[in-house]
Amino acid sequence: MNDPPYRIVSERLVIRCWEPRDAPRLKEAIDSSLEQLRPWMPWARAEPQALSEKITLLRRFRGQFDLGTDFVMAIFDSGERDVVGGTGLHKRRGAHALEIGYWIRSSHVGRGLATESSAVLTRVAFEHCEVDRVEIRIDPANEASLPIPRKLGFVEEGMLRRRLPPDEDGVPRDVVVFSLFRDGYAGSPVSSTPVQAFDVGGERVL
Repeated sequence: MNDPPYRIVSERLVIRCWEPRDAPRLKEAIDSSLEQLRPWMPWARAEPQALSEKITLLRRFRGQFDLGTDFVMAIFDSGERDVVGGTGLHKRRGAHALEIGYWIRSSHVGRGLATESSAVLTRVAFEHCEVDRVEIRIDPANEASLPIPRKLGFVEEGMLRRRLPPDEDGVPRDVVVFSLFRDGYAGSPVSSTPVQAFDVGGERVL
């Protein structure tokens, strides 16, 4: 499996590896979205954090990306001025598989950005990383996110009980698992999504 590119460009977004210099914009995006994020993102319950903590976090993300252990990415607008969310391709589902995760800041919800970013990451996963399977996992109570993998042609495999981190009451949450396999990718809605992808040196790889 090839590691993901460092920079991915879609119709409206730039998705790239986080840099420590992005910390102020990340903090602003999270701080302005805490009410929306806390029900679904366990890490949001520890927010807001100091800017120094965000710098440390992004240094870790960049290190993991460089080492090929995990691939957490920023979602920017097309001019790379504002952080509109976060996403990633994660290795935690075993060999030959990647999992897509995402969040979108409150001011940009409802514009289809999670769908767009997930579509281009799916293309990257199959066409550049050469995986056999891509997964998206969603809390069944998160009704805004459930339609996204369905739009992209992912198949709902089923619900796993008590597999997500506990909610605010300490109860582990259920998760709905969606997957798309390589042999179903060519005919899926995501296969024709416009995308450009570049390696760390700026050379186009997709």
